[in-house]
Amino acid sequence: MKTIKEKHSLAMRWCHWVNFPILTIMIWSGMLIYWGNDTYTFSLFGHTFFRFFPDWFYSALKIPAHLAEGMAFHFLFMWFFTLNGVLYVLYTIISGEWRELVPKRNSFKEAWLVLLHDLHIRKMAPPQKKYNAAQRIAYTAIIIMGIGSVVTGLAIYKPVQFYYLTWLCGGYHFARIIHFILTLGYVFFFVIHIVQVILAGWKNFSSVISGFEVVNEPAKPAIQHTNDEQAS
Repeated sequence: MKTIKEKHSLAMRWCHWVNFPILTIMIWSGMLIYWGNDTYTFSLFGHTFFRFFPDWFYSALKIPAHLAEGMAFHFLFMWFFTLNGVLYVLYTIISGEWRELVPKRNSFKEAWLVLLHDLHIRKMAPPQKKYNAAQRIAYTAIIIMGIGSVVTGLAIYKPVQFYYLTWLCGGYHFARIIHFILTLGYVFFFVIHIVQVILAGWKNFSSVISGFEVVNEPAKPAIQHTNDEQAS
């Protein structure tokens, strides 16, 4: 018997789909800014042996060296990114959704079992509710990363006005490194997330759009009457 099961709320779906294009623009505009000062290299005795993003990377993605354009987009959409994140965190707290999201004491152990199951090394996946242990850790980590991006971004954006944030981040240059590492974390999460969506199938993907999922549940057995009830 097919039944409709509510899976994702409207608020969660709204924040999810709004955040995806915003974060994509943030990463793209961040690359425009970074190319204006491409400093992360490995150099020894005045010779550069390794650059984090070689020239062919910029050429392949056709990333122009437009520093002003990148800063304009980055500093505009960072407010949308922050607002969307604040609304999502408030929603999880007020609605109680955080109970399904925050990792539990045994989540890290179960996440390893989830990984073994995804790699087809382990047959049985550990029991889960709305999210499994790996999803709890990943989604909570993304929220923490978002907070870190906002803090380090403000420290880089206004190092004089927000000098206390710059100091908290270990200085301007270290804040820039943390901001850069967090961006790489988003890209890594995107890749893993998309792969997991493909493996989960269309039904799981469509539930993030519609908010519900059609599931097959076994039919309830018919109530059998006793002999006395039949006789009467």
